[in-house]
Amino acid sequence: MSPATTDVVELILRDHRRMEDLFRTMRNAEADRAGALAEFSALLVAHARAEEEKVYPALRRYKNVDDEEVEHGVHEHQEANEALLALLEVEDTSSEEWDEKLEELVTAVNHHADEEERTLLNDARENVSDERRAQLGKQFEEARAEHLAADCGSVEKVRALVESAES
Repeated sequence: MSPATTDVVELILRDHRRMEDLFRTMRNAEADRAGALAEFSALLVAHARAEEEKVYPALRRYKNVDDEEVEHGVHEHQEANEALLALLEVEDTSSEEWDEKLEELVTAVNHHADEEERTLLNDARENVSDERRAQLGKQFEEARAEHLAADCGSVEKVRALVESAES
């Protein structure tokens, strides 16, 4: 996986691996947990929003990509946002509450990433041309960058996302 890839599947996988790295940092009591959480929060929100805006709608158009899996992915993004908000609201990164909320977030995100990799991303590899995956990758990267530039991972923005999903 070269840094120059635009294959949407590879870009999504790269984000998933970075999230795993950040989980390891957030579990380390000697690390900059707050800094890792800030990076994680922005990455998770930008990644999910870019998938929902650019990738999922495009994948729905392929007959061998399961619509239910796409809807399920959106639902799991909402669950991850709720778990993320709960962790963002913990003030003491050395507390037991931090550890509990972190594990809830890890569980939600890893479950989603694992399912997405086994279903949607494999379907995309099999059914979507390399050229189309490259186009989707560019769109995904652009949308992701816009969300990152808008400080999408702030506690206020995550709270607003959670509240809008509930209404």
